[in-house]
Amino acid sequence: MSDDAAIRRLEPVAVWNAFADLNAVPRPSKKEARVTQFMREFGQRLGLETASDSIGNVLIRKAGSPGMEKAPPVVLQSHLDMVCQQNAGTNFDFDRQGIQMRLKGDWIEAAGTTLGADNGIGVASAMALLAAKDIPHPPLEALFTIDEETGMTGAKQLPNDWLRGRTMLNLDTEDDTELTIGCAGGIDVSTTGHYEEEPLPAGWSVVAVAIRGLTGGHSGMDIHLGRGNANKLMNRLLDVLDDEHGIRVCQLDGGGLRNAIPRESVAHVAVPPGINATHLQETLDGLAGTIRNEYQLTDPGLGIAVEPAELQSSVLSEAMQRRLLATIDGVISGIWRMSPSIPGLVQSSNNLARVKVGDGQFELHCLTRSNVDSERDELARILVSVLSRLDGRCETAGAYPGWQPQPESNVVRVMKEVYVGLFDSQPHVAACHAGLECGIIGGHYPGMEMVSFGPNIRGAHSPDEKVQVSSVQKYWKFLTATLARLGESAA
Repeated sequence: MSDDAAIRRLEPVAVWNAFADLNAVPRPSKKEARVTQFMREFGQRLGLETASDSIGNVLIRKAGSPGMEKAPPVVLQSHLDMVCQQNAGTNFDFDRQGIQMRLKGDWIEAAGTTLGADNGIGVASAMALLAAKDIPHPPLEALFTIDEETGMTGAKQLPNDWLRGRTMLNLDTEDDTELTIGCAGGIDVSTTGHYEEEPLPAGWSVVAVAIRGLTGGHSGMDIHLGRGNANKLMNRLLDVLDDEHGIRVCQLDGGGLRNAIPRESVAHVAVPPGINATHLQETLDGLAGTIRNEYQLTDPGLGIAVEPAELQSSVLSEAMQRRLLATIDGVISGIWRMSPSIPGLVQSSNNLARVKVGDGQFELHCLTRSNVDSERDELARILVSVLSRLDGRCETAGAYPGWQPQPESNVVRVMKEVYVGLFDSQPHVAACHAGLECGIIGGHYPGMEMVSFGPNIRGAHSPDEKVQVSSVQKYWKFLTATLARLGESAA
């Protein structure tokens, strides 16, 4: 039996079949046309009221089950796009291929790529509820947004008069013991520009310095784990090679998506006559051992190597190289401040997500997060002051607000009671450092009561992403019981 067939036989069957159908549809952020069409056709086949707005969000409405028709509607919200990351050496085209899933014991993962459980399990859950004929529920409004992962533009451009419900279940968190009632806001901070190239000095050779195998992960939910950032670690290596061997940087390419902790970086460097790859490797071995020791628990797969490279025609000027390395050294990456009021919560952080230098152009991109909007803006200001050393064009863009907790709301009270009744334990009710769409949607619909929850998903935003089968079963039981309770209490 194939993995896909085996996954489709898992319980709850309706959820896993919907997830498999969804994962057959390519859905990178900002390229959601196929998946929005898929979702519209899904609603129409069920004979349900289905609409889409000008940006591409999809809304499917379903009447309440018998006895709950007059209960207030509940919004089920999830996003259609997914983070697209793959391991080095994995040949996969996210624009054209469906995700290749693998069943490994109690977990489902993908073959060398992100799985799309973030937020595909939420989407699949809503699909299963829309198609169900035997699950008690109040009237449902299933809201499927686009482009959550690279700007939240779907939520930002959501019509202010679309939703009727004033209770929303966001199905986009990753621990089945948690009820999330607040989240961080964020802003993109970047600099781009040009620099004067210099010819490769006569007699110099070129090698590649590579960092690979870091754990990576979600730049919000995993930022407190202290995992290595490939862009920062590469800069540390280049600083040493510059000091000891006078290398010149030709090109630098590290990281990728703004919301993923960078896992890989490759620098092409020119070395003077008499210095070869063996000399550089010997220099790096000591430092690499130190770095591996520092990150042995968080990044056990870390590899640092000197590799052959094609000869380059140009290098950065010495002045530009000094400014570049000093700037990257100065960029805060990781936790900036912990919450003084909520133990264990990261309040503000920054992820140096992307560094690309070559052919006379440079770009550095950060995603700055904070649960306090004023602190988010202050950290962005500090980053701009650092990035401005490169004399490029510094920009802040895509700001979105945090979501302020309402621990005494009715939906929080109901869900806590349901959780205790089902599992005989208390859920962990807290805010998180990830960026959820709840704060933005709450801005469109003041007074909306919201909770975010989901099954156990590990390694989101990296090729290590996986979702736990037994946890999906627990989450589904909780979701359906919550809807029944909300329908009964208001009917």
